[in-house]
Amino acid sequence: MIYKTVKRIIDVTGSAALLAAGALPMAAVAALVRIDSPGPAIFRQTRLGLGGKPFTMYKFRSMQVGAEHTGSGVYSRRGDPRVTRVGAILRKTSVDELPQLVNILKGDMSFIGPRPVLTYHPWPFEEYTEEQKKRFSVRPGVTGWAQVNGRKTVMWDERLKYDVEYAENLSWRFDLKILKSTVVDILSARGNENEGKTVTGQRSGSDA
Repeated sequence: MIYKTVKRIIDVTGSAALLAAGALPMAAVAALVRIDSPGPAIFRQTRLGLGGKPFTMYKFRSMQVGAEHTGSGVYSRRGDPRVTRVGAILRKTSVDELPQLVNILKGDMSFIGPRPVLTYHPWPFEEYTEEQKKRFSVRPGVTGWAQVNGRKTVMWDERLKYDVEYAENLSWRFDLKILKSTVVDILSARGNENEGKTVTGQRSGSDA
């Protein structure tokens, strides 16, 4: 499919260019993270990617080391004391996502696609319905259709419907629509904090 081939070319050239141009600013952010809170600047976490295969996703660390084993788990909520001072700013501006440019360059992710989910949350891969598994037919993205339709304020069943809708209707027009909405969301810091439980029923896990 020409769309997917060209999209991959754009992902590779775009991520490489942004990594080169942003090397110094990203190094400065990494230094601030380490100065503000002891520990590594980069947070690594296993997520499910294309075809449901696990990969390691990178982010600037925005919480205290070991925070995923305390409090409410890997997800934070408004006012979570585990979030560092620098981390709060990184999250509000979405700068914490910049290391995912490396994931894009490696082929783990794309600029636009369903956000990569944890291996166990909202539920394990084998517990997704066949319809929901369609979201794994495309590379996960830094931003996606679900992210510009409520992001962390939307229940997971609804997020997955948005993901499937994207996977079934791939087009440049769709990607541009998501990109434009993402810019608006970043500038307004809309939907970037968890407000409460977003998984219900027997398959529920940690809040997202």
